[in-house]
Amino acid sequence: VQLQASGGGLVQLGDSLRLACAPSERTYGNYALAWFRQAPGKEREFVAAISWTFGSTNYADSVKGRFTISRDDAANTMYLQMNSLKPEDTAVYYCAAGYKSPYAESPTEYEYWGQGTQVTVSS
Repeated sequence: VQLQASGGGLVQLGDSLRLACAPSERTYGNYALAWFRQAPGKEREFVAAISWTFGSTNYADSVKGRFTISRDDAANTMYLQMNSLKPEDTAVYYCAAGYKSPYAESPTEYEYWGQGTQVTVSS
């Protein structure tokens, strides 16, 4: 499965962005799609995940109340709506997929990765 991420950009403090991640093929079974991010000099960290089958979601504490993860089954696409962006949200954002629950938060638990998309928030 290949994952295509898009939607990054340069925005200002408080702005919004929506990232999208489209798997190259439909998969079946209980799997999750997730977003991770990596800032320069830092480890890749979990942002949010969603169960494709059940729609249950999980968020990192740092983005709760600001980010919303969703999926469109008809479009076979996952989204990350990011509101009230802060400079500390600046990072390369990666989408990932794996046959895990959305409560899997370690990068090593996900088998498939897309290319990153840069999000930069200026103050």
